[in-house]
Amino acid sequence: METTNGALNRKLKMALIGGGQGSFIGRVHATAAILDNRAELVAGALSSNPEKAKASAPAYDIKPDRAYGSVEELVEKERALPEGERVDFVSIATPNHTHYPIAKTCLEAGFNVICDKPMTFDLEEAEQLAKLVEQSEPVFALSHNYTGYPLVRQAREMIASGMLGEIQAVRANYIQGWLRTRLEDDEVKQAAWRTDPTKSGAAGAFGDIATHAYNLGRFMTGLLPSQIACNLKTFVDGRKLDDYGHAVIRYQNGALGTVTASQISHGRENDLSIEIDGTKGALQWRQENPNEMIVRKNGEPHAIYTRDPNAPFMMETAAASCRLPSGHPEAFFEAFANVYRAAYDAMIARATGEAFERTDTLYPNVYDGVEGMKFISQSVASNRENGSWVDFAYEKARR
Repeated sequence: METTNGALNRKLKMALIGGGQGSFIGRVHATAAILDNRAELVAGALSSNPEKAKASAPAYDIKPDRAYGSVEELVEKERALPEGERVDFVSIATPNHTHYPIAKTCLEAGFNVICDKPMTFDLEEAEQLAKLVEQSEPVFALSHNYTGYPLVRQAREMIASGMLGEIQAVRANYIQGWLRTRLEDDEVKQAAWRTDPTKSGAAGAFGDIATHAYNLGRFMTGLLPSQIACNLKTFVDGRKLDDYGHAVIRYQNGALGTVTASQISHGRENDLSIEIDGTKGALQWRQENPNEMIVRKNGEPHAIYTRDPNAPFMMETAAASCRLPSGHPEAFFEAFANVYRAAYDAMIARATGEAFERTDTLYPNVYDGVEGMKFISQSVASNRENGSWVDFAYEKARR
């Protein structure tokens, strides 16, 4: 790759896998990836249906000769291109059961990978993928995009600096209502695969959105889990996977955490929220109002932190995660793009022969992915034992 003084003097080249007609998250990946003008989308295998894949390409301005009918074709033809012209990374925006084989194929071909969550279909695949990443050179990032919000990163730095004292409780909720009825019977693509255990995996709502809520608490606090007890429920008759669930987590430092996920709550849209209690203070953040965070201390007025890159209270990583001045709302696309931006720094380091961090990364990495799959598997295991406590520890979890 062409470099100048340790920097890449061109945009990174992206291939999108998935994201064809009817996709939501594929368009999000494509938009977030190019938001900072550090990458360009040049190729794709946009559907498992070759005709649909090629028909979807014009919507992304992908030229016909780089609109591929399969992942295998994409890898073969891109690898044949000269270095600097072939894609640098692939973004995987496909149903869960396809993540592992696609990521494996792309990593073995030497391409950097950004993968949607949950990382794989099951824990066994996740552990195999982690071994593959450890044995290979490419960068692997996971799109737990909520970690990209500036005030989420502000909370993480505040907690790490001791401003809240010892963390004792974490309450994370992700509440939606869109699956109140059986949309999967109405040929709604997004509902169909998420409620199908052959495509989604062992969990429904807990695999789809509770993983985000759990990951948000881990990212903010750094607390390591020890045990989990979980109750899952399918309230909509005939549905094969859970649409509601509640888990209690024991952390290694003695703290307690809860994760509640629902996709059947009337009128709820995308309500991810978190509250964290420490010995010196507490904070609250809500994804539907992401530019404000409330910090409380007994005997003091409640403090409202706003997303302001120029304010003296903003910590370095949080301020660097802002693109706009205060009062101009930043939200979902920008947070998603922050995950990409952190991964790009590692990709460019790799391309220029520099060492880069692979474990304690700002972007969610393969170990976060394994931990997320363990969260799902142990939640399901506990539920099968009537909500009993089961071990939930992962030796390679980030600190």
